[in-house]
Amino acid sequence: MFSSALKSISSTNITANYSISSTQTSSAGPWKIYDCKKKSTGKPYSVFVFDKKALDSHGNTLGRSSAPAFKRATEEVVERLKKEASSLARLRHPSVLELVEPVEETRGGGLQFVTEAVTASLASLLQDKDDQERSGGVGGRSSRYVTEDSDGVRRRRELEIDELEIQKGLLQISKALEFLHENAGLVHGNLTPDAILINAKSDWKISGLAFCGPSEGSSKATSFQPINLSEILDLDPRLPKFVQLNIDYTSPDFVLDNNFTSFADMFSLGLLAVALYNSPHKSPLEAHGSLSSYKRLFSSSSTTPSVSNGYLSSRPLPKELSTHVLPRLITRRPAQRLTAKEFQESEFFNNVLVSTIRFLDAFPAKTPNEKAQFMRGLVKVLPSFPKSVMEKKLMPALLEEMKDKDLIALILKNVFTIVDLLPAARRVFAELVRPSLKATFAPPPKKDQLPERDPAKDAGLMVVLEHMSTICSNCNGKEFTDDILPVVYAAIEAPTPAVVDAALKGLPSILPVLDFSTIKNELFPVIAAVFSKTSSLAIKVRGCQAFVVLCGGTNDGQDDGLDAFGAAKKKPSSSSSMLDKYTMQEKIIPLIKVIKTKEPAVMMAAQGVLRVVGEAADADFVAIDILPILWHMSLGPLLNLKQFQSFMDLIKKLSKRVEDEQSKKLQELSGTNGSTAAPNDDFLGFGGVSGTTFDQSNGGAEDDFESLVKGKATRSSTSDAFPSWDEAPAAATVSSPGTTRSATPKTPAFSWSTPSPTHTTTSSSSQIGVAKPQPGFRTVTPDLDTSTTPDSSQFVHQLVNGSDNFKPVVFLDSLYARLLIRQPHVATLELRFWWNEFIHVKHVAWWAKAELVAAVIFIFLATTASQQADRIFRVIRL
Repeated sequence: MFSSALKSISSTNITANYSISSTQTSSAGPWKIYDCKKKSTGKPYSVFVFDKKALDSHGNTLGRSSAPAFKRATEEVVERLKKEASSLARLRHPSVLELVEPVEETRGGGLQFVTEAVTASLASLLQDKDDQERSGGVGGRSSRYVTEDSDGVRRRRELEIDELEIQKGLLQISKALEFLHENAGLVHGNLTPDAILINAKSDWKISGLAFCGPSEGSSKATSFQPINLSEILDLDPRLPKFVQLNIDYTSPDFVLDNNFTSFADMFSLGLLAVALYNSPHKSPLEAHGSLSSYKRLFSSSSTTPSVSNGYLSSRPLPKELSTHVLPRLITRRPAQRLTAKEFQESEFFNNVLVSTIRFLDAFPAKTPNEKAQFMRGLVKVLPSFPKSVMEKKLMPALLEEMKDKDLIALILKNVFTIVDLLPAARRVFAELVRPSLKATFAPPPKKDQLPERDPAKDAGLMVVLEHMSTICSNCNGKEFTDDILPVVYAAIEAPTPAVVDAALKGLPSILPVLDFSTIKNELFPVIAAVFSKTSSLAIKVRGCQAFVVLCGGTNDGQDDGLDAFGAAKKKPSSSSSMLDKYTMQEKIIPLIKVIKTKEPAVMMAAQGVLRVVGEAADADFVAIDILPILWHMSLGPLLNLKQFQSFMDLIKKLSKRVEDEQSKKLQELSGTNGSTAAPNDDFLGFGGVSGTTFDQSNGGAEDDFESLVKGKATRSSTSDAFPSWDEAPAAATVSSPGTTRSATPKTPAFSWSTPSPTHTTTSSSSQIGVAKPQPGFRTVTPDLDTSTTPDSSQFVHQLVNGSDNFKPVVFLDSLYARLLIRQPHVATLELRFWWNEFIHVKHVAWWAKAELVAAVIFIFLATTASQQADRIFRVIRL
């Protein structure tokens, strides 16, 4: 159909500058309507096409003798249709269809012109509704109900005509009639559903001006030619009905009185109102194109629409319409009819929803205070509006007012409310809202240009950030990255702290729609830069919470930064919404480490970051980098007891993790080397001695324990090779070459100790027996009844006087012996005792000082690295 309709117009200006769809959108009388886009701008419009062949096909049934007369009739139709298109160019009003490209003739004799984008004519919309009702639901012809998007997706077209839509439409048509009657001095003459077009914003526009002319008795100057009623009422059966006057909607003023006045349009408006509620949606006057039938209808009260017969409507009419409006429209006397302006002020439009639309239509003329007050109240009544009105009427009207910076915040609150209420929110957001947000808040292209502080714009940006979850749910990843993410970056880098805070707070909603590369390489650097530069404590806290989210944690219950304990918890998250371990360890932890403030809010927020990173980082990184930071922060002077305890709990938890992983690693390593550490091994088993002398593989037996504690332990062959250092040289028995050392070990003898008895049955309370441990044991429990410190008078006196009885090696050996049979801190206590004795004695010998320093070095090394102490002690002893 499309190829035949446009076959002869391929060389016109319209077809050269517009891309015309191949699918017919709707029809309006003789015009077929197609969607089109201007090639230079891509903006959508509609093209109206009249194919002259439609007239020729209707006249093929006539005889050859009537051909010349039919040709003249068709020429008159073409001229009348030209007049209709050209009239639109002369009449400019919001409720009159806007002409974009003037009418053009085609080589085949057809006509075409371009107008604003329209969805359908009211006639085709009512026909679709009738088809739906006859089919019992949403069925009907699919070609009428399904449209194809620019991306090829086919969706069902909404055909909703509810009470509010009818009220709004009739109100807009009455405004157009007021303009024609009062300002232009014209009469429409053929007000039918085919003469009303519905645009993309769901506004009703008047068209079909083929029979428009000046009103009788009008004194207004006009370029329109007067209408000859006798000519237009002479219905030609050779022509289609859609190119002639539709007498079903005609006033009796034309047919019965031969008066062409503006009151006739008001009668037609009343019939149109009844048709909107009727089922099927037809005029209550059905003359079937016959003037005699029309006159017959008005000859009887039963066939004339009136209050008594319900205006011949098959369905009940609204009370306000049937009681207050229709009696003053559908009346035989023109003087009793309402004017267009009076019709607008009738009780039929006296409700808050219609009043809201009327206020919005007159919005540019309102004062700033009235505009702001309207926007604040609109959000309360939006749920009462039909979905189609919100999508097609309210949403576009609100977005058009975004140019007023003072209203941006108030407008956006209503916009997001509408998005949440619409079932087709994703499509509406993509087509209308997202481009508007990008145009309003996108940062300037110059990177070196600092953002200017604009309070009104910041307020609007705050609303956008507060509704980030709504935005993300109506965008895919590419759409968000291209249009919304630059707005988020601008908010994070904004000079207003409240905007930055709102941007970081919306991070949990943003991450699921972004890929890992965008998060790591684009989003994280922006957040890190702001975190490192800001001096605001609130931004520091919010930045730490952002890091927690980036690392896969949550901030539930952590609003003020003072309750971070247990707040930053790890939750299962996809790899696309969290940073990798390298970025956590090498990028985030350095930022936390250089925090200088000691404010509890920041410290607790930083603890949340360290908690999440500590669970993901390597154990050695936790021990070397994270735990020192935690210890440093835990000692903050401003923390309270609860906050300090939270730090301690985290330190213990992470330390336990480090201990467990390191122990497991060492156990695996020991298993690989073929040796297993005994559970009671002393950490002071020095180097190779512990591996040979004290290892259970050296042949000890369980029954040797009794001999061990009684001082009768048998020395192994290994201990012969490495004599124990706890044996004093004076008391040790050295065997000659080739002989075996005595199996009975000598008890170490010290200058201050009582000599050991010769019997070995029981241990004296005053002696300390040191023997080589048996399997499973590395130390010997000392006799706790014995004093842990020697008598100072025995040793200090010799040390000060330089007596030959003092043996330095004996002093060191005694310390080492006590180190073997006690924990290191016991030997440290003894050393501290001797130090206190020395500082009270004058003229201490130099070699005594040297012995004391050597003992200090030994104790230090013995408590830090046992093998190192072993080597140092060998050197000192020599």
